[in-house]
Amino acid sequence: MSKNIPVKIYLNEDEMPKFWYNVRADMKEKHAPFIHPGTLKPCVASDLYPVFCKELVDQELNQTDQKIPIPDGILDFYKMFRPSPLIRAYSLEKVLGTPAEIYYKFEGNNTSGSHKLNSAAAQAYYAKQEGLTSLTTETGAGQWGTALSMACAFYGIDLTIYMVKISSEQKPYRKIVMETYGASVIPSPSMKTKAGQKILAENPTTGGSLGCAISEALEQALTTENCRYVLGSVLDHVILHQSVVGLECKIAMDKYGITPDIIIGCAGGGSNLGGIISPFMGDRLNGKNNITFIAVEPASCPSLTRGKFVYDFGDTARTTPLIKMYTLGNGFIPSANHAGGLRYHGMSPIISKLYDDGFIQARACIQNDVFDAAKIFIKSEGILPAPESTHAIKVAIDEALKCKETGEKKTILFGLTGTGYFDLMAYAQHNSGEMTDHVPTDDELNVGFSSIVPFDIKL
Repeated sequence: MSKNIPVKIYLNEDEMPKFWYNVRADMKEKHAPFIHPGTLKPCVASDLYPVFCKELVDQELNQTDQKIPIPDGILDFYKMFRPSPLIRAYSLEKVLGTPAEIYYKFEGNNTSGSHKLNSAAAQAYYAKQEGLTSLTTETGAGQWGTALSMACAFYGIDLTIYMVKISSEQKPYRKIVMETYGASVIPSPSMKTKAGQKILAENPTTGGSLGCAISEALEQALTTENCRYVLGSVLDHVILHQSVVGLECKIAMDKYGITPDIIIGCAGGGSNLGGIISPFMGDRLNGKNNITFIAVEPASCPSLTRGKFVYDFGDTARTTPLIKMYTLGNGFIPSANHAGGLRYHGMSPIISKLYDDGFIQARACIQNDVFDAAKIFIKSEGILPAPESTHAIKVAIDEALKCKETGEKKTILFGLTGTGYFDLMAYAQHNSGEMTDHVPTDDELNVGFSSIVPFDIKL
């Protein structure tokens, strides 16, 4: 064990970032703007104010300010669980017999169990400052819903959560935690909204999708007084809030003279990946490093590796602005597997643009392989990871074993987004050999692609 680098690197409270980092300010080519589906013109703030909190809209459209101050009211909340530890995986390195140095940023050390609390706290705070009385949202595996229910309880905001139906069935205890915090949790699609009724009429047995749940949450927000919709991934302001993860990593690594060669994150909508890579990517964009960035997605929902880079709706009912992103089509319904929050049909426009420009690599993994990797991690590092995190673990192990083959010593950093204690059904199925792997065929993907509307957009 190194005498210079401890197993756990903790920052003190004074070292915690006091601002979020806006990677768009350093992107030489910005991602394409949101498009209003009615006018086919770029969205302006007034188009988004009826849906989102005003401050969040302003952050969403801010492409010039590199540093956005974190208000004291959010910093006070952050101090309950931040800074989070950066951990040197000495035991995993020993098990793998690799010369690589492996580090992971552990975001599961809060009651909600994941990194999602970083943006949930910010969004609930701004809703309270604006005088709103209620919020609506969707959740897949339930990590975002759990985090937002915790934040809304803290700031005194009512919350309705549309939870993807298959996830609500697989993770009943996460639903109980949300309800304990005071949130109303509705399996989606439901009969509560017109969007849900339409989806169920067309496919009564569907297990739902994040696209379906977004449609229902948006509909309720737009038809409820003094209410707004909030989102836990994909959008730029969410990645902005999650940059606190990457900033802490960078401060801790700089403190010990650690320079990462590879940074890995699981990718569903892009919040975790965007958060951990943002400050390092900013340096890359300014020619200060040559880090390899790797996005890891489930083979069952391969938006980056098999999707199309086009304008598409962010929800199944086609009510959102058009977003240029890597997408499988707003009508794509993923298989009912345990990829959890990585089952969204599209990808963050920031991540999509950086991937298309060649700054990010992408890999797709099948779920039995990622759970195999999770077991290696559990036995060596003692943490039960969320299914989403297992995707990053799988590729981190792959990269470490490459170093073993070549004898090359590389420094690997990955994001451990959260814990998997509400995902034990997945581990049970893997342990018993009942877990299956579904990789969509080209014909199945074409069904999703057929839902993409070919708008004639001229910028």
